[in-house]
Amino acid sequence: MLPRSIIFFSLITLLLFSKLSPSLSKTQNDKVEDDDDLSFLDDENDKNGASSHDVRYPGFHQFEGYEIDGDDFDDYSDFDDSEKEPEIDDTDVVVLKERNFSGFIDKLKFVMVEFYSPWCAHCQALAPEYAEAAAELKEEGVVLAKVDATEETELALEYDIQGYPTIYFFIDGVHKLYTGERSKDAIVTWIKRKIGPAIHNITTLDDAERVLTSDSKLVLGYLNSLVGPESEELAAASRLEDDVNFYQTVNPDVAKLFHFDPKVKRPALIMIKKEAEKLSYFDGNFSKLEIIEFVLANKLPLVTTFTRESASSVFENPIKKQLLLFATSNDSEKIIPIFQEAAKLFKGKLIFVYVALDNEEVGKPVADYFGASGNEPTVVAYTGNDDSRKFVLSEEVSLDKIKTFAEEFLEDQLKPFFKSDPIPETNYGDVKIVVGNNFDELVLDESKDVLLEIYAPWCGHCQTLEPTYNKLAKHLRGIKSLVIAKMDGTRNEHPRAKADGYPTILFFPAGNKSFEPLTVDTDRTVVALYKFIKEHASIPFKLRKPASTPKSKSSSDAEGSQKSSIKNVKDEL
Repeated sequence: MLPRSIIFFSLITLLLFSKLSPSLSKTQNDKVEDDDDLSFLDDENDKNGASSHDVRYPGFHQFEGYEIDGDDFDDYSDFDDSEKEPEIDDTDVVVLKERNFSGFIDKLKFVMVEFYSPWCAHCQALAPEYAEAAAELKEEGVVLAKVDATEETELALEYDIQGYPTIYFFIDGVHKLYTGERSKDAIVTWIKRKIGPAIHNITTLDDAERVLTSDSKLVLGYLNSLVGPESEELAAASRLEDDVNFYQTVNPDVAKLFHFDPKVKRPALIMIKKEAEKLSYFDGNFSKLEIIEFVLANKLPLVTTFTRESASSVFENPIKKQLLLFATSNDSEKIIPIFQEAAKLFKGKLIFVYVALDNEEVGKPVADYFGASGNEPTVVAYTGNDDSRKFVLSEEVSLDKIKTFAEEFLEDQLKPFFKSDPIPETNYGDVKIVVGNNFDELVLDESKDVLLEIYAPWCGHCQTLEPTYNKLAKHLRGIKSLVIAKMDGTRNEHPRAKADGYPTILFFPAGNKSFEPLTVDTDRTVVALYKFIKEHASIPFKLRKPASTPKSKSSSDAEGSQKSSIKNVKDEL
């Protein structure tokens, strides 16, 4: 006879195993559900092979700096244009590839390189201008070259090519980004300034009058000598500035013509512009850093009218913070003088920009980006593209109000403004509609796991994803702890909704809303998205499968009889 202790231990082991068996079985069943039994979620319509990576410019599409609706990176290769493209003589443009790039750059002193894509409309528009510039500049010892970045991908990666065209100018192998206008004249002028003398001497009144007539903005140094430390500091400052010509003189008559008091203490410096504010006098230490700081603060008009041509001068300026006035052309006549007076108080600290609301090509899309709706004058403060925060002056547009608003903006005392569509009156669909003003309520609800798609109406990838996303939401509609939602990222903003492209899919786990959301980096099929949710959801859920096909009566009876027999055996045990 076995000892009682052994019998007791055996019974305990049997009981424990019987308790653990259901949980082990459940785990195995869950794995089957996730890995093997999800075919009902998928069908041919979902198998589009789309990756979660949207190959487009990081962030929203930018209009020369402001991120607004549009898509310059769509492929237009299949566009059927009935008119034949004009022939371009680009024999003076050198084609570079990875195998010959480094050797070519290293052996020449001056090389401009355009990284382009064959299907990019901007690159196509640049091509004839670039070819003409190449022909003109070859006499100066400058070579213009191009690289197909879609073919030479390693080179594009090495030089951080994020948009087309990207243009670099190499001097002795060291490159600088070209941000000027994409025209032959602009390219030629810019390059000649880079390869020519840094500053020009003005020795006669005839020279002075010619410069004052031809230059729209210039800097003149009234020095004790045309050579030496003063001239060297001025020349060093000029090499840091692309948009302004630098001159120097020692002639008192020339200085007088440039609005200097001939008896002024030298070295002295003045900036002259053909703008409302024509003269700006330098009062700092005569060093290259203080000179360039003075130039950057004064080279723009008091108020810059935003156009395609002026955009680069706004966004390439080291002063990133901006105050923007949105007004119609009629209102601008009385508002801009007030805006100019305010601009005088913040020179060197803020850039003041006027955007014409009734300009359909430029003003309207920029106003849409900033959420400046209607035709009433609106002032918006903008931190620049690094963090893209916006602030709206909610009071009347007056000098005192603008001054206070600008001071609070600089001191970071304002509450950011986020765009929002109206909150939907009803929101009962399988996919919930999120806007800026209901984001906290729907997405940051700690009791819900939330999947959020940030999309753009014009985005082809978003349109392809839509039926798959709708089907996923339909399958999961009965799960109360889970929300499937979407938000139009071109019309709505929220500090927790950061999109690196369209579509961006984010997952906000329940109980963890204070942390950054998870980026859904998986295939865009119903099954793949479901598996991601199942893996990362804070609240476990069971998917309700569709009812199976009814079985025949005989098979059901047999199954029932079998279950009854099993039950009887268990009862007997």
